[in-house]
Amino acid sequence: METGFTVEQLRAAAADAVRAPSLHNSQPWRFRLRDGGIEVLLDRGRRLPATDPSGWGARIACGAALFNLRLALAVAGTPATVRLRPYPTEPDVLARLVPDVPRRPTPTEQMLYGVIPHRFSNRAPFWPDPVPADVRWRLGEAARAEQGWLEMVIGVSAVNAFAEVARSANRVLERDPAYRAELAEWVRSAPAPDGVPAAAGGPLGEPQDLLPSRGFGGRSRAPGRDFEPEPLVAVLGTAGNTTTDQVVAGQALQRVLLTATDAGLGVSMMSQPIEVPGAREALRLSLGRFGTPQMVMRIGYGQPGSPTPRRSVDEVLDVPVGQA
Repeated sequence: METGFTVEQLRAAAADAVRAPSLHNSQPWRFRLRDGGIEVLLDRGRRLPATDPSGWGARIACGAALFNLRLALAVAGTPATVRLRPYPTEPDVLARLVPDVPRRPTPTEQMLYGVIPHRFSNRAPFWPDPVPADVRWRLGEAARAEQGWLEMVIGVSAVNAFAEVARSANRVLERDPAYRAELAEWVRSAPAPDGVPAAAGGPLGEPQDLLPSRGFGGRSRAPGRDFEPEPLVAVLGTAGNTTTDQVVAGQALQRVLLTATDAGLGVSMMSQPIEVPGAREALRLSLGRFGTPQMVMRIGYGQPGSPTPRRSVDEVLDVPVGQA
């Protein structure tokens, strides 16, 4: 068994880890090599105080990055054993990975790893083609494989009920000037290593839209180009809502997103109903599920999404002096 990971292994795996999604593409993660282990840290300097005051979204993002990190190490033949929240006195260290017994990657690991570069949020309208039942089952299995659950909101009445919760949450958020200002701060009209490029933001929402959207793009919609009238909405959840549960949710989210990418699906995340406590509880009650909703996804077939930029790997690494 290996005694520890190297800087080269950390650097290679981190290049895939940074492809994970995050609120406003804020990329709130760092990766550290310490005593032969790779650690995933929350970068408090990149938190979103208005959108994510509790840090829930940042921990979800770090969990998604952790899943990519696990995949990269496994596909390289150096799988890791993961311990979440390893140090009670260091709450910003969300995970520590140490080498496990070397082995060949599984076909599933290879498949998921292979689509990491092709997973983009797709904020454009989807086509009316329904997502087949077997594909929906695959997405649910992906969540369960990471100790999460995925509830599909199917049927006109169920989708309409969810939409009312989502629109109500969006109205609450948009009444907050700090929220609106923070959203505007992360829209990028010129090349930048973070934030959401206006071109990738999707069209502006319209009053008749069933589901709310964030105004990243600022682009008016062509006449007659309404969003899909009955989208496939999926709610991802975990058994609890501790810090550890949120990191678990991030891993489950990323596995679902990569599975969807492999199936040719587009996904956009809709976290407004999670960001407003009253809406989150209403959503939980409407689902009748034990546990806590952690993310909402809109899923369908459509034109491929476009990538958002990422900071360089060197910007997110902490390595021992002399080993950089």
